[in-house]
Amino acid sequence: MARKRRGLPVDGVLLFDKPKGASSNHVLQRVRRLYQAQKAGHTGTLDPMATGLLPICFGEATKFSSFLLEADKVYETRVKLGEVTDTGDAEGEIVERAPIPSLNEADIEGVLSRFRGEIDQVPPMYSALKHEGRKLYELAREGKTIERAVRRVSVYDSRLLEASAEGFDLRVRCSKGTYIRTLAEDIGRALGCGGHITALRRLKTGPFDGDGMHTLDALEALPDQDAREALLMPVDVLVAHLPALDVDDVAASRIQHGQPARVDTGELAVDDTARLYRGEAFLGLVTVRASGEIAPRRLLNTAAAQSGGDA
Repeated sequence: MARKRRGLPVDGVLLFDKPKGASSNHVLQRVRRLYQAQKAGHTGTLDPMATGLLPICFGEATKFSSFLLEADKVYETRVKLGEVTDTGDAEGEIVERAPIPSLNEADIEGVLSRFRGEIDQVPPMYSALKHEGRKLYELAREGKTIERAVRRVSVYDSRLLEASAEGFDLRVRCSKGTYIRTLAEDIGRALGCGGHITALRRLKTGPFDGDGMHTLDALEALPDQDAREALLMPVDVLVAHLPALDVDDVAASRIQHGQPARVDTGELAVDDTARLYRGEAFLGLVTVRASGEIAPRRLLNTAAAQSGGDA
């Protein structure tokens, strides 16, 4: 007999403004309890010292959270020059010091240009990547260093916002898997004095920016569950970049029963993924199997689909 899941069947996406000093998982659990939700997950870890956009998916939205994990990101960070820490940020111990050369904005821009486009990064030891089932930061705290494979990432833009005698502020637009701490360390090394970040804020992930973020204090101040759920965006915002198909009751029923269906696929090609709707109701994702035929890929449960997939 299946065990009944505790909590409410809340579905949707919350744009959460993560505070400094808390882990992503810690704030996720606090928000999940506040919403009394059966199921919740975030879409990309932020370091404890980082703040900013942390989309939280509830219920059926967790089925599509991987699309944000793959998305591009935008950050603002402050880099302090002349000191290297073991974590790459201000929470670590200083392991190297070096005099800061006299730098102007042109000097910094010249180095920044070398770290735009496709670049190689070695992930930091203080990261959530795993080695033989253990997170690297756990091993790092034990004084262990594990060889990490070089990763190819993309820095689409790095804009110098402000510079001072001690460091500078950057806005970075980058691909998934880019470590801003590592980028700052590499830039500091190229400037001849090393560096680490003292602040980091995520401003954008995929299609979402900071305009609609909600803080924990604001959520806790709301009067009731209805007010909190009113802040959630519908499940399909996570896949809004995909083409959409609208089908009739017969095709919808076949897909929801795990069977292929004949529909007008228009200009979609074989193996394309599309959002599937019956009227206003979002049913999930399908794959074009052949011209005029689709098959289920990832579907909402029936109850959520009937309510339109909204919270």
